Amino acid sequence: MKAYIYGRYSDHRQNDASIEQQFREIRDYCASHDLQIVGEYADRAVSGKTDARPEFQRMIRDCAKGKVGYVVCWKVDRFARNRYDSAMYKARLKKCGVRVVYAKESIPDGPEGILLESVLEGSAEYYSANLSQNIRRGMTENALQCKVNNGSLPLGYCKGVDGKYAIEPAAAALVRDIFQMYTSGMKISEITADLNGRGQRTAHGAKFNKNSLRTLLRNERYIGVYQYGEIRIEDGIPPIISKEVFLLAQETIRKNAKAPASSWSDVDYLLTGKLFCGLCGSSMTGVSGTSHTGAKHNYYACSAQKRQKSCAKKAVRKDFIEELVARETALLVLTDSMIAKIAQAAVDLQKQEQGNSPIPRLQRQLADVLKKLNNVASAISQGIVTATTKQMLLDFEAQKAELESAIESERVELTGITREQLIFWLEKFRGGDCKSPKYQEQIIEAFVSAVYLFDDKIRIVYQYSKDEKDTVDLAFIESLDGGGDGFALAVPASTTRNA
Repeated sequence: MKAYIYGRYSDHRQNDASIEQQFREIRDYCASHDLQIVGEYADRAVSGKTDARPEFQRMIRDCAKGKVGYVVCWKVDRFARNRYDSAMYKARLKKCGVRVVYAKESIPDGPEGILLESVLEGSAEYYSANLSQNIRRGMTENALQCKVNNGSLPLGYCKGVDGKYAIEPAAAALVRDIFQMYTSGMKISEITADLNGRGQRTAHGAKFNKNSLRTLLRNERYIGVYQYGEIRIEDGIPPIISKEVFLLAQETIRKNAKAPASSWSDVDYLLTGKLFCGLCGSSMTGVSGTSHTGAKHNYYACSAQKRQKSCAKKAVRKDFIEELVARETALLVLTDSMIAKIAQAAVDLQKQEQGNSPIPRLQRQLADVLKKLNNVASAISQGIVTATTKQMLLDFEAQKAELESAIESERVELTGITREQLIFWLEKFRGGDCKSPKYQEQIIEAFVSAVYLFDDKIRIVYQYSKDEKDTVDLAFIESLDGGGDGFALAVPASTTRNA
């Protein structure tokens, strides 16, 4: 008789070695029972309690084609951990003339076999439900003690040695700065532009946007409120913001929400996060103003001048500076020689990064975490369920998810591209209309790293090292006047283009 074999492991169990061990024993069973294996199906890191098992569902569909007489699993709980699902799928397979058998659990035919299989399925379901209940109980106990449960921490906090929330000083100072800027009258769009221009990042390492900033401003953890599900504990977390400042921010949010839409600028400032003041080095953010005729104009203004009046740099018209940067970029970058140079430099950098990839180190760390996770899961399956094992399980699960995400991100970064592909892509930018906002957006996003605006010139930086020690700043820009390395353009002021 022909047979399909099926294996599975849950995300809190083992790794691919678990599948291989299951298949090895299943193959031995098939060989001793004269079953010919004609298909293998395996679900990795998928719970047996759900129908969302792609390989399992594919096997069920294939069984309907009438090519096999058996499905062989390692044990009862590999087929399903829910008696209803188990009965339903076995009924479907029975209609197709397919019988389910288990390599490690001998179940006889007849009434006694039905009873035994029911007991085994009930045990698997109990184990799954009990483990889930224990985890929920452990997380509830953590919450009652105001400890950090799984999930990301808000900006400004870290996990202390006691498992509770602790303040991370540098990030907490940034949080206070954000609340100060917002309650002093700065718009959300202006604050995000200022933060991103300074290279600041959210708790997830991403750039700030309107949604992330509004979420931060509404987060009651910053005034010491611990919240987990229905558990709410006042003063359960060290506060970063005073309640007075937090309430002022909430009142400002309500007022701004009621403000007419016309008071909010929907203009897309293309140089946000890239334009800096040449006098003091601060970011220049988008602002709008109305002339004596009632016409509305958009500008970039130095954030230091706007917030602290500590800089003499005047604002510059948005349409002027964006068109100037796009036009000069097209003139300098989109030449045959420069396109070839950029393409070759990108390919060389790509090779260098592939050689320095952290993936092997991350994979070793993941293997170590999986080993520890397997040991804890084995202890729990043997009935060793304590507060320590539950917390260890949660911690290792969080580490596993973080490492898998990091490995996947690094793999995406290493996706290769050829020199010819780069040249083809770069040449597509030629011949565009520098007065077109769409073309300006494309060329600025693709090529411009930073723009420093002086009273008599601008510096446009197109290429710089990814090493943090070579960050583009005012000192770097000033060094270019002395012959420093890097691609940059100095555009002098004139009667036709006075910045």
